[in-house]
Amino acid sequence: MLQLNTGLIIWTALTFGLLLVILKAFAWKPILAALDAREDSIRQSIERAEEAKKEAERVLEENRKNLTRAEEIAQQVIKEARELAEKVRNESVSKAHSESNKLLEKAREEIERDKQLAITELHGLVAELAVKAAEKILNEAIDEARQKKMVENFLNSLPKN
Repeated sequence: MLQLNTGLIIWTALTFGLLLVILKAFAWKPILAALDAREDSIRQSIERAEEAKKEAERVLEENRKNLTRAEEIAQQVIKEARELAEKVRNESVSKAHSESNKLLEKAREEIERDKQLAITELHGLVAELAVKAAEKILNEAIDEARQKKMVENFLNSLPKN
C-alpha cells in the first residue's frame, strides 16, 4: 500500500511556504503592478474605442444630414430647372404664335392688295370690252368724254367686292 513520508511532506510544505514568502516579497508586487498596468492599458483602449465609436457615429449622423441637405438642394435645382424649361418653352410657343399671327396678317394684307389690284384691272378690262362691244353694236364712233362717262356708269353699276 501506500506509505506517507511525513518528513518529506513537512519539508515540501516549508519549501512551498518559503517560496510564497520570497515571491510575495520580491515578485508579487511587480506582477500585480504589471497586471494593474495591463488592466489600465486595456481600460484606456476600451475608452478610446468607445470615444472613437461615438465620434464615428457623430460623423455618420453629420454625413447623413449633409446628404439629406444635398438631396434637398438637388431637388430644388431640378425643380428650378424644370420651371425654367417650362418658362422657356412657354415663351417659345408664345413667340412662335405671335410670329405666325404676324405672317398670317401680312399674307392677308397682301392677298387683299392683290385682290384690289385684280379687281381694278378687271374693271378696266371689262370697261374696255364693254366700250368695244358697244362700239361694235352701235357701229358709231363715240367721243372719249362720252366713252369715259359710260364706263364710269357701268363700273358704278357693278357690285362691290
